[in-house]
Amino acid sequence: MQIVNHTLFHAALKTAFAGAYLLGLSVFQTVALAAPIGEQPMQVATHRGGTLNLTAQSSGGTLDPQVAYISLTKQIETPVYDTLLTYPKFSGPGVQPVAANLVEQVPHPEDGGLTYRFTLRPGIYFSNGQELTVEDVAASFRRLFKVGSPTAGPYYSHIIGADACLKDPVHCTLSGGIETNATTRSITFHLTSPDPEFLERLAWGHSAIVPAATPPHDMGNTAPPGTGPYRVVAYDPTQQLLLERNPYFREWSHDTQPAGYADHIHLVFGLEPESEVTAIENGQYDWMYEDVPLDRLGEVGSRYVSQVQLYTLLLYYYAALNTTLPPFDNLKARQALNYAVNRHAMVIYHGGSAVALPACQLLPQGAPGYEPSCAYTKGASPDHPLPKWQAPDLETARQLVHESGTAGQKVTIVAPLDGRYGSMAMELRSTLAAIGYNAVVRSMTQTVQFPYVQNSDNHVQIALTGWQADYPSAASFLQTLFACGSIHPHSDNSLNMSAFCNPAIDARMDQAATLALTDKTASDHAWADVDRALMAQAPSVPLVQIKRVTLLSKRARNVIVTLNDDILLSQLQVQ
Repeated sequence: MQIVNHTLFHAALKTAFAGAYLLGLSVFQTVALAAPIGEQPMQVATHRGGTLNLTAQSSGGTLDPQVAYISLTKQIETPVYDTLLTYPKFSGPGVQPVAANLVEQVPHPEDGGLTYRFTLRPGIYFSNGQELTVEDVAASFRRLFKVGSPTAGPYYSHIIGADACLKDPVHCTLSGGIETNATTRSITFHLTSPDPEFLERLAWGHSAIVPAATPPHDMGNTAPPGTGPYRVVAYDPTQQLLLERNPYFREWSHDTQPAGYADHIHLVFGLEPESEVTAIENGQYDWMYEDVPLDRLGEVGSRYVSQVQLYTLLLYYYAALNTTLPPFDNLKARQALNYAVNRHAMVIYHGGSAVALPACQLLPQGAPGYEPSCAYTKGASPDHPLPKWQAPDLETARQLVHESGTAGQKVTIVAPLDGRYGSMAMELRSTLAAIGYNAVVRSMTQTVQFPYVQNSDNHVQIALTGWQADYPSAASFLQTLFACGSIHPHSDNSLNMSAFCNPAIDARMDQAATLALTDKTASDHAWADVDRALMAQAPSVPLVQIKRVTLLSKRARNVIVTLNDDILLSQLQVQ
């Protein structure tokens, strides 16, 4: 595609969409949401039954809850699978970090944070009619390592025996790490060292409990039985997914796994976002996974404002730079792209300042440890950052490329086809060309692209991707995406897509995490220091942080939004 002048291109873009998105966003900024985060939803007449009709552009790939790492799959499977602990399924002042789900209570750490004891609730059944036992729990945690779960290393390596499991997953036993007692229904975890986020990680979806007999490999299109209010009864990743009620489910805690309202949840794949909006306006579907397209924001903001949900997530988009391949094995080349990228353009591609803001650091706004800091903007440097991004600095970027000796090299950006990734990818391509590289874009569907860019065998130089926090935590961004332990060569589950490894920064991450056991404020400051240290090494290019703009049908009621689970699909009522 022809390289266009940045200034003229952005001016034209703003002119084309100003009337559309400014009209809509002026409404979005004042609309009272049905269930904004921090408040309880309005009371509505209860309506059970019917089919909730959903649409998404493409599927999320595997249904295996211990492997899947696409937000669509997580949202769909929230009412299918359970974890020992969970994030509360409501919002407001009473929300605690985690709550007891399959177990009777949240335990207090013993032995200085090395031991956690749980008691399993009685009378919980999988959707195949099998009663949940402590052996299912132990087997599920062993299976995490056997299937190569993306977070097995980052989240569960503190369990005794985990190191051996990471080295030899097939023979994983977690010997000494998990003790069970069938008579008392007790499960005890023993850790090698204190993990201040262990309870939060037990609430993360990859620790879903499945039957002990579940095969120790990615189940792909076959969903293992779960304990939630719904079960998967049909799945074709090219067409549809169908959930129906789990006949063995009985609500044990409305705050952690509430019973569902609809009898069936039917998700259809294949529509483009433009068509999704039209179909919802016409009442053919009740919810769309994708954000409302940019050119439809004005329309839905003025005509369908009562059907719009606008809410903040710990979600940003970034370009992961492969630090093991030219040109980005050179620090100056990585810093150059950070200086050159036009983050204002990225905000425009996502609908303007009401729904997006420039991202200039690896911790998003709102995350624990976030302190405003932008090292790569006009007038700043890693040693002297500014509080926020101002403008690109092409002069400094070109000088750094010259000093790196990498000018003229070919760079391929691997980006998803979905949504607004295309515009971001072309913006990056133009930026790379402007500072001296021969840049091209290679696009593929998101379900293919996400595992592809993680595998070192594919030699990806730049991966355009996004990241949403698994739970509110600095570690869920910084350690998960940039720690040495998150690198898994030759694997589709290597979340450190930059292949960045700095033992000194890893040690600082460990220190920041440990501080949380005794001094949360000091821990947050330490994480902010880690954020700045990582950005000095520039393993990626943060681009934009966004809010979700979701459209629902007129008949959809009882919208509940939580920080960790987005809209609770099980709680939507259709009339």
